[in-house]
Amino acid sequence: MKMLPVRTLSAAMLCTALVGCSLFGAWHRAAPPAAHGAPPAPPPLPAPVANERFTLTPDQDVVGVVQVVSAGKDDTLTDIARRFNVGYEEILRANPKVDPWLPGEGREIIVPSQFILPDAPRTGIVINIPAMRIFYFPPVKRGEHQVVLTHPIGIGKVGWRTPEGVTKIVRSQKDPTWRVPVSVRKEHHENGEELEPVIGPGPDNPLGKYAFYLQWPSYLIHGTNKPAGVGLRSSHGCIRLYPEDIEQFFNVIPIGTAVRVVNQPFLFGWRDGELYMQAYDVMEDDTRDWKHAEKKLLTRSLATRLQQEVQSHHEQVDWGLVTSLARNPRGVPVPVTEPDSSLEQVLAAAPRVQNVLPEGSTWDGTSDLPMDEASFQQIVSEIEPGSDGSTPAPAAAAPAAPATKNGS
Repeated sequence: MKMLPVRTLSAAMLCTALVGCSLFGAWHRAAPPAAHGAPPAPPPLPAPVANERFTLTPDQDVVGVVQVVSAGKDDTLTDIARRFNVGYEEILRANPKVDPWLPGEGREIIVPSQFILPDAPRTGIVINIPAMRIFYFPPVKRGEHQVVLTHPIGIGKVGWRTPEGVTKIVRSQKDPTWRVPVSVRKEHHENGEELEPVIGPGPDNPLGKYAFYLQWPSYLIHGTNKPAGVGLRSSHGCIRLYPEDIEQFFNVIPIGTAVRVVNQPFLFGWRDGELYMQAYDVMEDDTRDWKHAEKKLLTRSLATRLQQEVQSHHEQVDWGLVTSLARNPRGVPVPVTEPDSSLEQVLAAAPRVQNVLPEGSTWDGTSDLPMDEASFQQIVSEIEPGSDGSTPAPAAAAPAAPATKNGS
């Protein structure tokens, strides 16, 4: 056999060794650390639920759902209230520790968009004064479920209380003319402002673009040229709605519709096998003795039908919780027959949703934007001359309705 040259053999052995080292190194070299990507983004918040129209099941007492949003950089509570079709007092009551004009970007804001229906016949229009909210129950067609439409309202300021009782719509008017009552002109005169006796259609008309005239002289259900006054005691007894809400009603509510005005600061209703309570502030001019007859009046607020249902379900009302809610009203329904229930539990369980205009809202999101703080305080000063809006005015008895028609 012919021998290979020594130089060739050495080169071959060296190559074999290098290959072997390379393979050996590949077996034992540590793999580079896996790249760690950014943590996955949290899932987007669900869209908010509109709180203006609800289809009712038989004996349903509670509609809507409490929602929680995060305030935007430029948001005020009046912005969020308009976006979600709630009034100023409603959103302020639900968020007592929040600065209404500087809530702070990212601050959680409770939207009180769940309602217990008033204890009243579910026909026509029902207005609950302490809730500052109107409910319309259209006639039910055969084979269909009952529907309710609800919106926030402005009501009569102290000294000009919106009356309670039953009346009806006798006339409706687009682009109404306001014939200013003598009593209203006198009030404005004493405050250094002269009003014309007649104010025609246009941006200066406090009746807005639509009005329903009631069988009660001087009292109307109408729009407004100052939307920030919705959700306040801001009128001379009339019922004010956001412009978009009165337009919706104007197109669906017929002449002759019954209007029932009730004063129910504490509402009870059945939902998911539990009795719920929703507490509002007692009106300053409520003549009932809530201070000394609280338990008796609260018991009366619980309708006989609901008391019977509590007994039939072998439930017990937590009257301690009821009393606590009544004394610290937040306008949020809370179960009062569920053991260890609390407002805090309800709020913790409320869905967090996007801070955007809900689909199906009457508002377009841009028209008649809410006012700034200075303009709002001007409205408050008109409600109670000399007030800066920080201190409630003292209670006063409501006068009889003025004889002159077209109050606002």
